[in-house]
This record gives sequence, C-alpha cells and structure tokens, in this order.
Amino acid sequence: MPQSTTDIQNDIIENFSLFDGDMESTLFYLMDLGKKLPVMPAEHKTEDYIVKGCQSKVWVFPNFSDGKVSMEADSNTEITKGLVYLLWSIWNNRTPDEILETELFFIDKIGMSRMIGSQRSNGFASMIKQMKLYALAYKNSDRDA
Repeated sequence: MPQSTTDIQNDIIENFSLFDGDMESTLFYLMDLGKKLPVMPAEHKTEDYIVKGCQSKVWVFPNFSDGKVSMEADSNTEITKGLVYLLWSIWNNRTPDEILETELFFIDKIGMSRMIGSQRSNGFASMIKQMKLYALAYKNSDRDA
C-alpha cells in the first residue's frame, strides 16, 4: 500500500529537519532531490505544459489512467527541480480527490519561505495551482464519462 500524502509530507519534514536550519546544506539537499525525478521526454517539454508564473522553466505533463493522475515534471534549474520533485513525490499516482484534498502542511514546517525567495515562492504556488487544476480537470472529465 502506498504511503499517504500525510506520511510523505511527514517524511519530508523529518528529512529537512536534519539540516537544522543550515541553508546551504538544505539547498544542496533540495537540488539532490530534483535528480530523483524520472527523465521527462523532450516531446512533453512544450509551451502547453509550461507552468505559468514561474521564473524558471517548469513543465508538468499530466496523464490520467485507472482513476489516478500521474505526472511527469522537470525544470531547467536545479533548485526549482527540487521543489517540483517535492510536489511530485506527494501527488504522483494519486486520485484527483487525493490531490485536491491534500493540505500541504510541509511547506511551513520546513521553513520554505526562508529557503526560497518571493519569486520562487510565487512560482511554487503556480506549480501547486497547475497540478491541482490538472486534478480538477480529470475529476470533472471522469464524472462526464
């Protein structure tokens, strides 16, 4: 049985707490996390899948099958790639309802606002919004089927 979105967020909080506020180590860890994202095929890195509102380029390519949303994600910068990995690790292969109902409590608990500037915070909010919009679209299309 896969971990719940709550358990994954608690793991994220626990892992980030190991750095005890050391910003440099925390950012290196975040960049390392981005390397865990599966490689996104180049043909999915199109304007259609760019997350609007991010200073860096971020792509999220959704797929819906067997009632679950799976996502491919990538970014052209390492820190942003780490940020998108965190969301991907929580929401990949979840039902639209799980994505829409997840409260992302890890963001404040790991002190993300201290870690990333306001521009990246806006971009991170855009990633969250885009992933939730995909989930909402799939939920509505599933209902229409």
